[in-house]
Amino acid sequence: MKNGSAMQETLKNNGGMAAFLMSILAFIRYNAQQTFANKFIYFLLGAIGLLLLILIISAAVMETPPGPESVYYYLLAPGVLLIFYPTVFSLQQDADSGMLETLFGIPNYRYKVWLVRNAVGYLVMAVMLFFLASFCRIAVADFSIIKMVFQLLFPIVLIGSVAFMLSTLTKSGNATAVLMVLFILFFWIAAEPLEGSRWNLFHNPFTEMGLFDTILWEETTLYNRIYIIVGSVIALMFGMLRLQKREKLI
Repeated sequence: MKNGSAMQETLKNNGGMAAFLMSILAFIRYNAQQTFANKFIYFLLGAIGLLLLILIISAAVMETPPGPESVYYYLLAPGVLLIFYPTVFSLQQDADSGMLETLFGIPNYRYKVWLVRNAVGYLVMAVMLFFLASFCRIAVADFSIIKMVFQLLFPIVLIGSVAFMLSTLTKSGNATAVLMVLFILFFWIAAEPLEGSRWNLFHNPFTEMGLFDTILWEETTLYNRIYIIVGSVIALMFGMLRLQKREKLI
């Protein structure tokens, strides 16, 4: 009898855990649909197509096989594409659908909604990057997939946070998109002058260096990532503070 009761209790606990996990997955799926405006498949296909195009061009141009340093840039482009639309147009979508007025009618709830959307967007993007990085590891070069995705998250999260902040300032997806394109182009053009600097948004931690230079490069990478984290938090908090001003957003 005791064994039967223990088994029933175990099944009950397992059933409760399964129901909890299913609810979490349903919650993530719902927010992912809202974040990507039911256009996720297009972003996924676009990211895959962009990566394949970059790989084809690099194979035709480069004389030597690419290494992790090149793969970092290969994956950065589809990563930016995946996070661009949901962060740039999220606020305008809420305004166009009338959801913005509803969110402002619920005290403090709107912050949770947009924080969850941002978190889900980054989570989905990280999962997609994992699969794209796995493909690159098989087809292009040998590297640590987890480390690659982890390092890619820093510039991508900053770009997403700045896009979210600008969307609260412009209140227009198109205007935010233009500003973000200029923002990305500025740092892309400045990548060479800022090479080796802690302020380079597109700092590549996989760049091969000599033994002595490697120590300096790792220190630069550490401070670069700290600056990016601080910048991301500041941009996100500024956007959240802007959401307090109802009359300026509706």
